[in-house]
Amino acid sequence: MSSAALPAPVLADRIPKSLARDVGLVIGVAALTAVLAQIRLPLPFSPVPITGQTFAVLLGAAALGPLRGSLAQALYWVVGLAGIPVFTGLEGGWEVATGVTGGYLLGFIVASVVVGAMARRGVGRKPVGMTGAFIAGSAVIYAFGVPWLAYVTGMTLAQALWQGVALFVVGDAIKAVLAGATMPAAWRLVDR
Repeated sequence: MSSAALPAPVLADRIPKSLARDVGLVIGVAALTAVLAQIRLPLPFSPVPITGQTFAVLLGAAALGPLRGSLAQALYWVVGLAGIPVFTGLEGGWEVATGVTGGYLLGFIVASVVVGAMARRGVGRKPVGMTGAFIAGSAVIYAFGVPWLAYVTGMTLAQALWQGVALFVVGDAIKAVLAGATMPAAWRLVDR
């Protein structure tokens, strides 16, 4: 097998491999997602608030890779589903996990696979590549969140696109650019 066929390391791979490392990293990113979910700006004209969650989701996926990143988001969702107040506004439970933002929450898991896989291809070391990975991850989150939002609220797809995507594009673009700068900077630090 040539070295070109080997997947690129992600930041988490810099820590010596062990089950404890993987469990700790998964729990850590799930906890970070819960913390950043509390950075919340409610919008009076949308049932979906602006939060810091997506930054934690996508940055965590880039740092952990597809498997650990998606496991972190699955853990976050299951813990919230169980009623532990980890979702935005310190909420938890079935109603929140499957409610208005339920599609976005499930989209976090799939977006983590996408962003983590892109990081495994080495895009995390370059600002443009990481920004592109975050844009792709955000698109995946929207792809799950918008139809679910329309279904749960009875909105038309056009209304759900407006209230579930259009209002968030600028903020998500800013998060993508911040991540595009953060991950390569983190790589420069660990490569010293």
